[in-house]
Amino acid sequence: MMLSCVPAGACPTHSSWKAGKYILLSVTVPVHGKKLAMDTLLPSVLDDAESEKLQLGERRVSRTGVDVRGPKDQRSSPDGNVLDGGESEEEERGGDDEEEACDPAGQTCYMEACEALQVAPASYFLQHVQSSELSMMHRGLGPQGTKALAVPLVTNTSILRLNLRDNWMEGIGGAAVAEMLKENCYITEVDLSNNNLGDYGARAVAGMLTENSSLVSLNLSGNNFTDRSAEHLGPALIANSKLQHLDLSHNALGERAGKNLGDSLSENTGLRSLSLAWNCIRGRGAVMLANGLGGNIFLRTVDLTFNGFGKEGAIALGQALKENAVLEELNVSSNRIPPEGAIHLAMGLKVNKTMKSLNMGRNPIQNAGCYRILKALQENPDSAMEKLDFLGITVNQDFEDLYTAVKEIFPALAVNHGGRVGTFRKGKA
Repeated sequence: MMLSCVPAGACPTHSSWKAGKYILLSVTVPVHGKKLAMDTLLPSVLDDAESEKLQLGERRVSRTGVDVRGPKDQRSSPDGNVLDGGESEEEERGGDDEEEACDPAGQTCYMEACEALQVAPASYFLQHVQSSELSMMHRGLGPQGTKALAVPLVTNTSILRLNLRDNWMEGIGGAAVAEMLKENCYITEVDLSNNNLGDYGARAVAGMLTENSSLVSLNLSGNNFTDRSAEHLGPALIANSKLQHLDLSHNALGERAGKNLGDSLSENTGLRSLSLAWNCIRGRGAVMLANGLGGNIFLRTVDLTFNGFGKEGAIALGQALKENAVLEELNVSSNRIPPEGAIHLAMGLKVNKTMKSLNMGRNPIQNAGCYRILKALQENPDSAMEKLDFLGITVNQDFEDLYTAVKEIFPALAVNHGGRVGTFRKGKA
């Protein structure tokens, strides 16, 4: 039997690597050893596909019944001589075997995992396992292929950016990746978008966020998350202060999700950008989410495109802009905001000093709403606004005249709109 172990100090940022201990990474037995290796590394994935806690890489050597001594241990040889480092003469002669068993890149471990899970190995992974970025989009890994991939990634120290977009890994595969990220302290950017993780996967990801301290960017777009997902993700965002970029767009987050995420955003101290575009946040949920943005002092960019904020949500956003002194970019296009909502939002812009970009396109705010927003900038000499987007909204000559006047105050201001009334009429014959 050959053992592959690493010292606990290899990953000092994670609490599970105890000083002076060794963690078993793989076990290889000459006869039928590959199956044993996978059972040791991935028992809950192999034995219980629905297990809520997947244990990918952490198994103490003591559980195998094999004595693995630390570097400070000493052991006597048969002739009575003491060998430093606890190594026998046989072990010294077997250096080549030990080097082979280490498998630092994880190729052997991955091949064994694929065999145990009965999936075809991905040659691309074997070729790029030592690269700083691993991009495996649209590979059709599925739940089993994702689990096999997660096994060697537990101890991989080369990959810093991981892209597994559109692999239909579902909740089980997502849970395997989440469990891997609890142990891997080198990966900083992960894309799990369009994988149908569902609420089960969201729960696993939330558990990972409460323990991971190295992840900076996470893309969870298009994963069929519902309000139940937000119940898990919300508290995780309070506990995690390292994650800076989060994408939850193209999901099914609704009114209750808006409330949960709003409460979390008011206490989050890490996020710099957040996308909730293409969800179903409306009504009371939109108001609560806007209130959370008002209390957040770290977010710089927020995308709320294609939700249902309406008049009430726009009023709450206007109040948030009065209180928030950090937010720089806000996208609330296609949110069914009427002219009254735009007027209240403009009241926030009248005192805000940090907003640089506002997108109000494809909302029924009409010329009146556009005019009031532009007028608010004219009345706020401390405004930092650089870009206004009113795409799909026609304006009249009064708006154009006001824009000319505002340009004298803010020469760098750029305004995009759906055209001026009358400019598209056909000329008479």
